[in-house]
Amino acid sequence: MPSRLRGIKNNNKMKTAQIVIGLGFGDEGKGITTDFLAKQNPESIVIRFSGGQQAAHTVMIDDRKHVHSSFASGALRGLPSYYSEHCTIHPLFLFNEREELKEKNGNLDLYIHPLAKVTTPFDVWHNRGNVRNIENGTCGKGIGSTMKRNEGPYKLFAIDLIAPREMLLEKLNQIAYYYGFLNESGIDEEVERYLEAIDNLQWNIEDYTFLNKYENLIFEGSQGILLDMDHGVFPNVTYANTTSKNAIEICNKLKIEDIDIYYATRSYTTRHGNGWMPNEGEIQLKNNEEETCVFNEFQKDLRFGALDYKLLNYALQLDAAYSPMAKRNLVVTCMDQLEEQNYEFESLTTEFAAIYGSFSPDSKDFKNITSLYQ
Repeated sequence: MPSRLRGIKNNNKMKTAQIVIGLGFGDEGKGITTDFLAKQNPESIVIRFSGGQQAAHTVMIDDRKHVHSSFASGALRGLPSYYSEHCTIHPLFLFNEREELKEKNGNLDLYIHPLAKVTTPFDVWHNRGNVRNIENGTCGKGIGSTMKRNEGPYKLFAIDLIAPREMLLEKLNQIAYYYGFLNESGIDEEVERYLEAIDNLQWNIEDYTFLNKYENLIFEGSQGILLDMDHGVFPNVTYANTTSKNAIEICNKLKIEDIDIYYATRSYTTRHGNGWMPNEGEIQLKNNEEETCVFNEFQKDLRFGALDYKLLNYALQLDAAYSPMAKRNLVVTCMDQLEEQNYEFESLTTEFAAIYGSFSPDSKDFKNITSLYQ
């Protein structure tokens, strides 16, 4: 090699990405799947590319457990988080989770795209008080109201959190006016706590060029394909694209072509909230003491049903329209929970590079079960 070329770093190494997608109505095990990938790729960053603080992605590592909402699901294992422009953030929820993660020695590094949408106390109040929202299905975290408000002139982005305080306050006043909350009792205290959280957090506002420093990116989806705003059964859908659409667009911007998608489903069907659900009925479960999706006043009880292979095929074929060149993998979680196990994964028409099963809430119990079904 000529002497003048020695010591020059080769920057042509192919960057890679893994994308985690839920195949159902949410709660499929995207958190444990993300942790599984984080364990294999510890130098990565985990990117949320849809949804926001409504997520409840559970990760267990030995005796440590954390439900990730405002941080991506690599945080407990020590990976940094990134929230894209397609996500929402709520500063107070974020601050509270940061304190929890600090006690668990998680990674507190969070980077946020300048155009990520910011939820305010007014969005949460509106979300929880709107009868139609409750009927259509809501987590009560202000996601839908935030996204709807940002379609009009009353926008609030992550970049606004580091704007001059007078500008931020004026934007909040205008959002309060938008909702008619100017004289509501108790709102001043909520806003004060909200502003304190903003002041107590370090805001790392970074556009997508920041991600170029990582050789591997892990994209963590929210909810499931069957709740997608364009493809779910309206009106019981979420205010986000839950397919691989957003993640693929980011990969294209970063010129990443080596992409693996990991589609997650439980070994049975669930839905938390109102709306259409096939095969709903009682099923016998065991080993589900760590279930995160429990009763709450907005979504009520978690609903169950047998696995619907026709719906899985529909979701897989739909997502392939957004990611035609990606390699595909299947992750079946909660395989230790069913009393009767009569799986029909061979009826799925997608060709998978690998099929994995999880047999506990800890990703160390993932197993490659490809040979059983392909």
